[in-house]
Amino acid sequence: MPPNLTGYYRFVSQENMDNYLRALDINVVLRKLVCLLKPDKEILHTGDHMVIRTITSLRDYVMDFDLGVQFEEDLGPVDGRKCQTTVFWEGDQLVCEQLGEKRNRGWRHWMEGDQLHLRMTAEDEVCVQVFQKVK
Repeated sequence: MPPNLTGYYRFVSQENMDNYLRALDINVVLRKLVCLLKPDKEILHTGDHMVIRTITSLRDYVMDFDLGVQFEEDLGPVDGRKCQTTVFWEGDQLVCEQLGEKRNRGWRHWMEGDQLHLRMTAEDEVCVQVFQKVK
């Protein structure tokens, strides 16, 4: 049975964000700004429904979805694109596939103890973020 990820998580660290954003064609000024942000995550997980809020001082991003059901995701606030997104469990990892203009785009969330890990991919770039569960 997959874990319930409900909780609030504070940013701990990230690796390779600039190259990941470059793979998404984000301009240099916005890349530098995003690399300075320390986002928090709030996850509400009820059965097959999830809401994931990424909270920053610049802008919040909300994903509201049903597991295993493809939906059109508007990534306008991120990179101006739309994609067909499906989120599902693969073992203990929550996997997101984002089909669109960019090859190999998506992410994975998983827990290690009380830390939430996030691995984001686009093209050949990988960015990893770590968050500490606080409640």
